[in-house]
Amino acid sequence: MKALIIAAGQGQRLSAICPSKPLLPVGRRPLIDWVIQGLQAAGIREVVVVTGYNREKLEDHLRLAYSPEKVKLTLVHNDQWQRENGLSVCKARPFLEEPFFLLMSDHIFDPDILELMLTAELKEDEVILAVDYRTQNHLYVDLDDVTRVLVEEGKIKDIGKGLKLYNAFDTGIFLCQPVLFEALEQSQRQAGDYSLSGGIRVLAARSQARAVDIGQRFWIDIDDPKALEKAENFLATGISWL
Repeated sequence: MKALIIAAGQGQRLSAICPSKPLLPVGRRPLIDWVIQGLQAAGIREVVVVTGYNREKLEDHLRLAYSPEKVKLTLVHNDQWQRENGLSVCKARPFLEEPFFLLMSDHIFDPDILELMLTAELKEDEVILAVDYRTQNHLYVDLDDVTRVLVEEGKIKDIGKGLKLYNAFDTGIFLCQPVLFEALEQSQRQAGDYSLSGGIRVLAARSQARAVDIGQRFWIDIDDPKALEKAENFLATGISWL
């Protein structure tokens, strides 16, 4: 199985600390390395990375850090990186013709989440999202920024940052069939919505988007200095999965 990592955005809220967000040092290693090494821990060895802003530094790091014997990397550039993240996903379409993981370059997570998702039965026309039902007083979630999800009987009914009615958080970890690309293009064409959530909403309307509960497993989206501090504090306690 392959994985797709979106790493095209600028990350303005962290730009004063590091000019390339995927290379932001967290726990003494670049942020994107946590993602790739998490994939390695789950046995994933083929990774497509979509780059954008400040691509040269990121691509140089990836080529130096990962030999083809360890990870087969495919680098894809999104020259419209200022647009929403669904466009970055679409840029990888030629390289992903079978089921794949979709991950964000700025999330640190327990690789057991990937193993959990692999036990779910992914149908040929659907996408599965790892969700966190701990919506009350979550230590590592920024309520002003997190993508919210409404789940009913295991099916995603709605998704978006501004949802008023929700019962889960989007962890940014997806297991996808290529049907996602068609859904994203429909969202872009019909609604002018270039976000990943827009494509998931298209699939949700067809009952083709499911949710998997991560339980008590750890994840964090590092979008600002406060989240970075929380991640550093967590990692300082010692972890066993990487």
